[in-house]
Amino acid sequence: MAMARATSGPAYPERFYAAASYVGLDGSDSSAKHVSSKFSNDTALILYALYQQATVGPCNTPKPSAWRPVEQSKWKSWQGLGTMPSIEAMRLFVKILEEEDPGWYSRASNDIPDPVVDVQINTAKEEPVVENGNSFGETKTISTENGSLAETQDKDVVSEDPNTVSVYNQWTAPQTSGQRPKARYEHGAAVIQDKMYIYGGNHNGRYLGDLHVLDLKNWTWSRVETKVATEPQETSAQTLLSPCAGHSLIPWDNKLLSIGGHTKDPSESMQVKVFDPHTCTWSMLKTYGKPPVSRGGQSVTLVGKTLVIFGGQDAKKSLLNDLHELDLETMTWDEINAVGVSPSPRSDHAAAVHAERYLLIFGGGSHATCFDDLHVLDLQTMAWSRPAQQGEAPTPRAGHAGVTIGENWFIVGGGDNKSGASESVVLNMSTLTWSVVASVKGRVPLASEGLSLVVSSYNGEDVLVAFGGYNGRYNNEINLLKPSHKSTLQTKTLEAPLPGSLSAVNNATTRDMESEVEVGHEGRVREIVMDNVNPGSKVEGNSERIIAALKSEKEELEASLNKEKMQTLQLRQELAEGESRNTDLYKELQSVRGQLAAEQSRCFKLEVDVAELRQKLQTLETLQKELELLQRQKAASEQAAMNAKRQSSGGVWGWLAGSPQEKDDSP
Repeated sequence: MAMARATSGPAYPERFYAAASYVGLDGSDSSAKHVSSKFSNDTALILYALYQQATVGPCNTPKPSAWRPVEQSKWKSWQGLGTMPSIEAMRLFVKILEEEDPGWYSRASNDIPDPVVDVQINTAKEEPVVENGNSFGETKTISTENGSLAETQDKDVVSEDPNTVSVYNQWTAPQTSGQRPKARYEHGAAVIQDKMYIYGGNHNGRYLGDLHVLDLKNWTWSRVETKVATEPQETSAQTLLSPCAGHSLIPWDNKLLSIGGHTKDPSESMQVKVFDPHTCTWSMLKTYGKPPVSRGGQSVTLVGKTLVIFGGQDAKKSLLNDLHELDLETMTWDEINAVGVSPSPRSDHAAAVHAERYLLIFGGGSHATCFDDLHVLDLQTMAWSRPAQQGEAPTPRAGHAGVTIGENWFIVGGGDNKSGASESVVLNMSTLTWSVVASVKGRVPLASEGLSLVVSSYNGEDVLVAFGGYNGRYNNEINLLKPSHKSTLQTKTLEAPLPGSLSAVNNATTRDMESEVEVGHEGRVREIVMDNVNPGSKVEGNSERIIAALKSEKEELEASLNKEKMQTLQLRQELAEGESRNTDLYKELQSVRGQLAAEQSRCFKLEVDVAELRQKLQTLETLQKELELLQRQKAASEQAAMNAKRQSSGGVWGWLAGSPQEKDDSP
């Protein structure tokens, strides 16, 4: 049996004084400035207040002048702690330091000897540790195939309880009891009331139809014997209990919804099965409308009271990229016709929803390749987009699993048909920033395709629970990861941060700068005071409630900030679209104006031509009148000539009568 050695640190109050020494607090003003250079403004103020509360007691000093904004902020932080007991202030001081700097103790330079705790590795015979009435399996560090420990980002033990080991941002495997499920992948997993249900899957090419449950309080496996509901059903019991893989398991109204999946005898359309944990019965959900074609490997995301289905692979092995939704109130199917460039057809991808409005699709695979692209669907405008991302993007993968905690989307496992993805990553969905949470080495279950991932609670903190997968062999192991405070709760915004140290505020002489310093930590102090109304409460319980309250408030503020960011982004997009439309309209107006100027020029030319024609017409009329006058004069002249000729000849009748012609009497 291999053993590992881990330091649990000294007991209180020595642990507190070691933490204070590491931070640099000794009660002097210069030490406060030293603290402010290491931490953000709000963290530095609350650490200073807790140190004063632990070493001096409740604040009884007069309020500093408003012209000293930093001192006034420190006084308000201390005053806000009220009558918090000294030991509780010590524990909370250390707790916050461990969340901000998990490896502080290993880097602290002090002369306090460290007690050694033996941690069991790769053992299944030790009895589980019982704490507060609940049995917790003793954690073990995940090893690779050759027995060497997997490298992780944080190796420091930060738990205060010497009976357990609690490591942030490192995968560990708890000891479980009971009969484990058969090794599998492409199964479904969901949590209801501190119990994780595992349904179906694939093992050696055979579909599975069994249902198992893991009690997350005592880490005990058990198999659920299921049956078909006794009510008359249109679907046979054989169909309801038929094995499946590649389906989606969604908790809804304290029941489990199994959507889609590959089966030996697939139906024409997608079916939704319902499992009731109280009666252990399966039934078929009666739906209306036109359901999607039968498929597996799709993503199913719960958005409010609606299931959004994307992609997958149908029974003919054709890849899909269509969108459908199922309203869980009316049980009606509807196809979504989105605009923009949709993701290429794929299956075995991951999907998540942010701010109840944005559907994110990451990765997946086709018949020939795996993807590492990120697509976003605005569920209000039904428009696809591919936003810019920050940080180092994950490697291409398919068969990975993902869960969300607040605004953070954790992605674990998957592979690219060559090797498994060894890095567990997280995406801040507000800033679209990627970062690595933990890494493993070797062919371990966490670097598998088709594993499942859910969120549970361990000692009052969120924890990721991974199960199963395939990486050359089928797995049925449980692995846990507790994200650190920074990876899950720290807000990463695109706006400029506050000044990095409190010393920058010392030069301020206005009330505006005072309020700027106080906003970041005032809510934290307020929650601490609320948990200290009853001085007789237990220190450990108060500390946990304080941390939970701080997390809750911070998540609410982050959600509000994310909403404002999304609205701002939408307004910017609308403004850009409006400006683009205005530019197009202006170009069109300029074109119309050019056409109008050309028509005006043409009309002017026509008017000139008409004027010229009118002038010619008037000239023509004058000539016509002159011609008529000449013609009349000519006719008159000809008539006169004829009359004169007749008179001179005597006329024709005289000639016929033989009358002699008159002679000329002239000599």
